[in-house]
Amino acid sequence: MRALVAAAIGLAAALVLVLGVTAIGVPEGTTSPKPLLTSVPDAPGK
Repeated sequence: MRALVAAAIGLAAALVLVLGVTAIGVPEGTTSPKPLLTSVPDAPGK
């Protein structure tokens, strides 16, 4: 029974978090024009 109550509280908290983020909306601004570094550098000695 305690596990069921804990699961219900966790689900309610997650729902409140999702609704809160949805209500706030996407922040204004722009993204960086620089691409992210996605390549792995060469190993030392090569």
